[in-house]
Amino acid sequence: VQLQASGGGLVQAGGSLRLSCASSGRTSGSWTMAWFRQAPGNEREFVAAIRWRGGSATADSVKGRFTISADKAKSTVFLQMNSLQPEDTAVYFCAASSRGLILSSLSLQGSYDFWGQGTLVTVSS
Repeated sequence: VQLQASGGGLVQAGGSLRLSCASSGRTSGSWTMAWFRQAPGNEREFVAAIRWRGGSATADSVKGRFTISADKAKSTVFLQMNSLQPEDTAVYFCAASSRGLILSSLSLQGSYDFWGQGTLVTVSS
């Protein structure tokens, strides 16, 4: 399985971006896709995740500004990011799992077996 993330770029504070991540593999009801991010000097952190069978999770730091969605037919997950702030600057990684995750495990990096290469989001003040 390969994950291809795209959509990053440079945006001013208050602006919006939409990230996409396409999976090359065959998905099923047990599939979950997620976004994590890593800012310079920081550890990688959870952003949002969505399960193909239903259910999602979003980090408190982005709740109300970021929305995760999926096109199951295209095995693709999206992250709509609104009201971006300089602290959102990071490399955004998509991840996927075929293990049928429970909701409480969606934010854990160890839950995911597949990772994309990352796409850089830079928010200027």
